[in-house]
Amino acid sequence: MLPFTRSAGSRVSPSPLESPSAPGLLWPQEAGATLAPPRRHSPAGEPLLRQRLLSDLRALARPRHARWDPLGLMTVRSTLRERFAALGPVEEQTFGSGCDTGTNLILRLPGRCPELAPLLVAAHYDGPLESIGADDNASGLAALLELARHWAAEPPRRPVWIVAFDQEEWGCLGSKALAAELKRQGQPLALMVSLEMLAYTGSEQRYPIPALRWIYGRRADFIAVIGNLAALPQLPGLGWRLGRHVRTKLLPVPLRGRILPDVRRSDHSPFWDAGYRAVMVTDTSFLRNPNYHRMSDTIATLNLDFFTRVTAGLVRALSAV
Repeated sequence: MLPFTRSAGSRVSPSPLESPSAPGLLWPQEAGATLAPPRRHSPAGEPLLRQRLLSDLRALARPRHARWDPLGLMTVRSTLRERFAALGPVEEQTFGSGCDTGTNLILRLPGRCPELAPLLVAAHYDGPLESIGADDNASGLAALLELARHWAAEPPRRPVWIVAFDQEEWGCLGSKALAAELKRQGQPLALMVSLEMLAYTGSEQRYPIPALRWIYGRRADFIAVIGNLAALPQLPGLGWRLGRHVRTKLLPVPLRGRILPDVRRSDHSPFWDAGYRAVMVTDTSFLRNPNYHRMSDTIATLNLDFFTRVTAGLVRALSAV
């Protein structure tokens, strides 16, 4: 995730409340909601899923910065290219020039209804300066690989584009390049999903606006789904299905998130700016993880059981888009 900058005096207009339809799922209160609370779902295959995620984390969690550790970045790029290629043809989008050239990796998986607009699911593969980057963002990449494997074996209803972005830590340069290209082509998307730090839980949750603690609570054990208003119709379904596996909280934000800059700090924001429906799925990054952008961001600090449930929930929720 991008380096942290805080905007003083920021205000947020949504006022989500505890939804009667899903305890732990925060959403603007719906009059007359009668849905029963979801039960946590624990598939029998979760131990194997945990093993696959851990294997991917071990391959991806390492210093990987274009200037600080270019060899690490090239190694991770090569690993992702190889694993994508096992599932289908891999496209490369290059951007920038000279030593600042970046490379996005794109795997387009077919859906059962090829005429439908694709779902784009992405995570950035470059890492912070002087950090192992296990949560940021090897966790997002490991979940992305698991989603790709699942959809390659069991095609979803619509096509899915799996994207590994470069240079997110430099200002979301890879996602800016792709969002601009898709907009220029007039390419529709059903939804863009950015997977940004998915595996850390802690003792206390912080917020960019202290008042949000009274709405969302102090427990740092949920996954957040943050979307623009264009994605508003899809947020309840995403939250409900994720909530079958892990505590899930939703935050719809107006004005492309500019009233709350901290929610823009990943690869979904260029898609907001380009007019696409987009969400970020996150463990809330620096607002929870004290190892953010430090060498202490290691696999040993992650909650692998939580991460496994998040990934299983993503398979369920995104397959239904």
